[in-house]
Amino acid sequence: MTAISDLAPNGLEENTLGAVPGQQQRKRSALRLPSFASSRIIDENAGSLGTGFLGIGAMAVCVIISTYDLVRFTLQWDTYPIPAAAAVAWLLYAALLVAVGVVIRRNDDRLPDRMFLGFLGGLAVVIVLDVVSAWSLGNVAGNATASISAGVGLLAVAGVRPTRQILAAAAVVGGILVAADVLDGVVDPDDLAPGIAMLARAVAPAVLGALILRTFRRMVTLELDRVLVQSTVSAPRFAVGMLASEELARLDLAAEQLLEGVASGRTPLPLTPKLAQTAASLATELRLHLIEGRRETWLYHAVSESELLGPAVTLSDPASLAGLLDPRQRDGLLSTIWLLVADRAPREAGVRKARITLGPVQPLEGALRRMCVPILIETSGVARGRVDPAAWDAIRKVGRHTDSVRDGSLRLEIECLVDSPSDS
Repeated sequence: MTAISDLAPNGLEENTLGAVPGQQQRKRSALRLPSFASSRIIDENAGSLGTGFLGIGAMAVCVIISTYDLVRFTLQWDTYPIPAAAAVAWLLYAALLVAVGVVIRRNDDRLPDRMFLGFLGGLAVVIVLDVVSAWSLGNVAGNATASISAGVGLLAVAGVRPTRQILAAAAVVGGILVAADVLDGVVDPDDLAPGIAMLARAVAPAVLGALILRTFRRMVTLELDRVLVQSTVSAPRFAVGMLASEELARLDLAAEQLLEGVASGRTPLPLTPKLAQTAASLATELRLHLIEGRRETWLYHAVSESELLGPAVTLSDPASLAGLLDPRQRDGLLSTIWLLVADRAPREAGVRKARITLGPVQPLEGALRRMCVPILIETSGVARGRVDPAAWDAIRKVGRHTDSVRDGSLRLEIECLVDSPSDS
């Protein structure tokens, strides 16, 4: 017997179609459009934003810095009490760099958790061997070589692992080196320069690289999300979102395949009760998808489908007036919201919020085919002096506006002139 999972592609299953329509509708309304670069995706697959390509440059920098310490080790070979331990540390370090490079390449710019833990364990062994080799000299800061490069080695994986993991590992490496430098002999306050230089060479490259990559990831996340929601500007007055459109296409294909099976005789008539119930649920889902977007405007989808705007923006548009705005006004309003809410400073992320209210409509005297749609934007955590200058140009695209400050946050009242829908 033909099952609905055979009719619908991409894993459309019978238990999904056979659900109670109200429950299915609530389930669908809770879905969010996947972000190309949400924080969860970045943490799990750091290479998804292309930072793996930056990792190639980080690996090159790592090799260059490590070469300097390798030359130092070669020149100081005769001074080490146990030079073989340091030599083994360097060989192990080189093997770790080669191995991690191969693994990242074969896993499409990703480093699995177990491989990352193995890499960290190998670096720990490198540090121990190098410190043991230079311990009896009484000057770890001046004689350590492979252990310093072990901290630099974290730069090789900074592009494929979350920033917090790199910073934590760098902190551990720095703590071990500082502890070894303190315990190797008498601490001389007048001889701190070698210890500070050792710590800087071991930790600074990985820390700076991780922070630069975090800034890059945040920038790309914002731009990808902006491009994603920008497509709603050209949508009709009432439309379904991108996720709903994809689901509608799958349901439509499933219905076509079901009808084709009946027409060709592959699905016998009359339908079995189970298959008939599934077909009825499929028809119900199609009707729900066709009517659900009749009151949802482009602005609703722009806010709800954005990983940034969704948590920060509250929209109140009971009359669906946002659909009356022309493309230029839509672009200006969306740009205004973005510039007010988005802040590339990580310390202020999530602080800025906005509430947008549209309506009620105000008729214009002497203009039968035009009307005024009031737009009120009330912000929280947005000081007037911190607003991007480009926001004011975007607001002027929407209409005349007045601004004020309430409780330290910006408040905007915009008069947006639109064509009357009865004359369009």
